[in-house]
Amino acid sequence: MTTAREEALTREVERLRRINAALIERVEAGHLPRSAPYAAFEHTALLAEQVRERTRALNQTLHELRSSNRLLAEARERAERATQTLVDAIESITDAFVLFDADLRIERFNRRFAELWLPAGIRVRRGMTLDTLRHLARSSGLVIREWLGKEDRSIVYQLHDGRWLQVHQRPTRGGGRVVLHVDITELKRQESAQREHALAEKSRLLQATLDSLSQGVAVVAADGCLEMCNRRCLALAGLTAPLATGGTVPLERLGPLVAGLEVRSLAAAREQHLPDGRIVEVRGHPMPGGGRVLTFTDITERTHYAQTLLERERWIRTITDELPVMIAYLNRDLRYAFVNRGYEHWYGWPRGMRLGGELHELHSEAHCRRLIPYLERVLQGESLSFELAETGASGEERVLLRSYVPHRNGDDGVIGVFVLVRDITERRRATEALRHAYQNLERRVRERTAELTRVNRQLRAEIHERTQAEQRLREAKTEAEAANLSKTKFLAAVSHDLLQPLNAARLFVGALEEQVTTSQGGELVGLIGRSLKDVESLLATLVDSSRLDAGVITPDIGAFPVAELLDGLAREYRQVAASEGLELRHVPCRAVVVSDISLLGRVLRNFLSNAVRYTVKGRLLLGCRRRPHGLEIQVGDSGIGIEEAEQAAIFQEFRRLDGPVRSDRGLGLGLSIADKISRILDHPLRVRSRVGAGSLFSITLPYGEIAAAPGAAAVPAPPAGRVDLAGCRVWVVDNDSDICHAMKTLLERWECRVWVAESEAALSAQLDLAEAAADVLIVDYHLDQGETGLAVAERINARRRDPLAVMAITANHSNALRQQVRALGYQLLHKPVKPLRLRLALAQLVTPPVRGGFTRAG
Repeated sequence: MTTAREEALTREVERLRRINAALIERVEAGHLPRSAPYAAFEHTALLAEQVRERTRALNQTLHELRSSNRLLAEARERAERATQTLVDAIESITDAFVLFDADLRIERFNRRFAELWLPAGIRVRRGMTLDTLRHLARSSGLVIREWLGKEDRSIVYQLHDGRWLQVHQRPTRGGGRVVLHVDITELKRQESAQREHALAEKSRLLQATLDSLSQGVAVVAADGCLEMCNRRCLALAGLTAPLATGGTVPLERLGPLVAGLEVRSLAAAREQHLPDGRIVEVRGHPMPGGGRVLTFTDITERTHYAQTLLERERWIRTITDELPVMIAYLNRDLRYAFVNRGYEHWYGWPRGMRLGGELHELHSEAHCRRLIPYLERVLQGESLSFELAETGASGEERVLLRSYVPHRNGDDGVIGVFVLVRDITERRRATEALRHAYQNLERRVRERTAELTRVNRQLRAEIHERTQAEQRLREAKTEAEAANLSKTKFLAAVSHDLLQPLNAARLFVGALEEQVTTSQGGELVGLIGRSLKDVESLLATLVDSSRLDAGVITPDIGAFPVAELLDGLAREYRQVAASEGLELRHVPCRAVVVSDISLLGRVLRNFLSNAVRYTVKGRLLLGCRRRPHGLEIQVGDSGIGIEEAEQAAIFQEFRRLDGPVRSDRGLGLGLSIADKISRILDHPLRVRSRVGAGSLFSITLPYGEIAAAPGAAAVPAPPAGRVDLAGCRVWVVDNDSDICHAMKTLLERWECRVWVAESEAALSAQLDLAEAAADVLIVDYHLDQGETGLAVAERINARRRDPLAVMAITANHSNALRQQVRALGYQLLHKPVKPLRLRLALAQLVTPPVRGGFTRAG
């Protein structure tokens, strides 16, 4: 390379010299102006300077080339020495070494590599390819077998003379490959010896392990003879001396352990009952080479323990199936280990068929997504209670209160989850209804306030022209406020003063029912009870009418399936109609409407009650018709009918039809109340009737849609059957002496020990309120001198070491009072109190809490 560069520079210098000579000759021979020679000389001088510069550069380059040649010679000498060193190093390697170039041709190899191929008559030379070597190795018989190592770069070969080679490959930077052949024959021999020794040691350990097992083991050959057995197997068979092994001992020597067994086909577990009363579980396990391994497990104690557990489980299931809640148990893998009857009924599962199933298998994916976050928290050790809307197997949606309690083991780890589910649909509905009523009341107050403000502005602007009109409006306002105040006082008197004696009468009748033993006396007591019930119904009707006139009822409008209301009314009035010898036909409907379900129910109840009252024989009809502008709910009957002239007057207050009726205890306010409610709801009423053929009352509702399934709610049903209250110690505080007397009489008939008083001081005069033993404290909310029963209960419990369970009785239906009682943890009953409801409430208070998440009722 250096010589070529020198020649190029020499040629360049020669060319420049020729150019210089040609220029000088041209200047001398040309006919130029006088000043031209000087210019040519000046140009020539400039060219000469350039030639000198080029010459100096050329000389410098030639010097650098000579230095480069000297360094290159030194590098070539060092490379030759390194190559010789590499050859010596390759030859010094005790293993066979070969180097392939980028085309996988042999570039270098050592003597050991050449000697490796000599036994097969193959001479290795440079330039041979890797594929050629592989072909020669296989065709010559040099290699018998080969195995790919754990990595693709390592291959093990077995040679024909018994030697073993391990081949390692590594790529080079230039694309070639370095291959090293290592003789591992001695290493393979050592491994084989170690394997044989380990196999013998394992055989000895296997026999020792079998003999140490608490489970009997026997190995049976394919011909049915006993190959070997352990000591436990001999003990179970009742043999003291060991049997000979090797496949010559018949299997029948094991006696009762294998009596009646078909060993060759034994797969499932079989139980063998030994003569000494023990029970042995026999299992057969096939071996690859034929024959079977038999295992014998003494399950006598386990069988007895399992029977005991089954008996206990039957008791637990009997108890939990009778509870009015849903109970289940999930293990840590979220598999059902226990569910009671209520749980299976809610999800529509067959009895006992879902135990062991996973949560994801038995429930929908959406339901599992809602439950899994709570279950994960419980498995971390947290106890939870939460409400969740859910649809059961019957298609009815309810709101369920779920309580999850972790099941801990001795190390405080969570091994399962106790599940308690209660239906709180009705309670949620009541809460939502009260909340909506309160919100609607606030809205109406704001609207009324805004309307009065607007009217006042108009009156002030026209005061000089309408002074008299303003005076009349003030007088009308005063009269309206006086009328509203009068109705408010009337409602208060009805809700407390009138219900006080009615409450006492209901309690006396309840006590009297406990004492009457004759059928005639029972009939009279029943008549009294029905009369009191009619009085209660009449008072409720008057109160409803007054509240509607006063405008204090605000509808709670919402969308709901109409079947939610109609199905319940059909069940209720089907029994009422049957008791009167009538037939009620109900046509179900799945439409969704928008209304106040409570107020709408009162309208339909009035329709149904009138249909029963004015139908002597025949049948009733409850159904719906879809109209373009809404759903028309119809109540028809085959009764006496209404004359066309009277059809407009039946919605007036205290107006009743003439003719044969089943009962005349009503006031004639039912249809009037229905008309007022329909106006509040803006649902038009319609009546069609023909004398002697019957009547058809209907109300039309707008259609609606349910965007999201709202949570329902219901108070759990009280336990069925009579409740034993014998020996229950009860304190009663009520400022009405008649109620005190009635309460004492009724409770003593239930074998309770009762102390009654009209005030806290009167009760303190009879008992030591801090130390005397008692179970329940019953207080009236309204006492004398502005005192409340809740305050009395708080003072009494503050003085006691163990607070009493408290039941408050009142005629006040306000939501604020209900929330206050719930916050205190008390039970609440409204007047007039029904004896059966009182008895069940007392039973809930005195029943001790059940383990697993139950709390005292209230």
